[in-house]
Amino acid sequence: VQLQASGGGSVQPGGSLRLSCAASGGTFSTYAMGWFRQAPGKEREFVASISWFGGNTYYAPSVKGRFTISRDNAKNTVYLQMNSLKPEDTAGYYCAAGRGRYGSSRAEDFGSWGQGTQVTVSS
Repeated sequence: VQLQASGGGSVQPGGSLRLSCAASGGTFSTYAMGWFRQAPGKEREFVASISWFGGNTYYAPSVKGRFTISRDNAKNTVYLQMNSLKPEDTAGYYCAAGRGRYGSSRAEDFGSWGQGTQVTVSS
C-alpha cells in the first residue's frame, strides 16, 4: 500500500486545515486508517484512527472534539479535519494503513506509512 498525504500548511491559532491521504496498491475498504504526528524533538504520537467501514473512530484526548477523521472508500482517501488549531498541534502529520480492519492507537498496528505533511500553527 502506498500513501500520499497532502493538505498541510501554516495557519493561525484557532484556524482550520483539512488533511487528505490517498491510498493506492491495496484494497482500501478492507483496512483501518490512522493519523499520527511528530513534532521536532518529540516522539511520534497517535492522533486519530478509523475502522475499515468508517463506523468506529478513535481520537487522542488532546484532539478530541477538535479533529474529525473520515474516509471515502470510493475515493481510497482518508481525511483529517482539524479545527480550533493550537500551536501545540504543530507537527509533521503522517497517515498510516492498518494491519487489520479496526482502528488502533498503537503505531505497531499500522503497516504502511505515508511521507507526512507539515502543519504549523503560529501567530
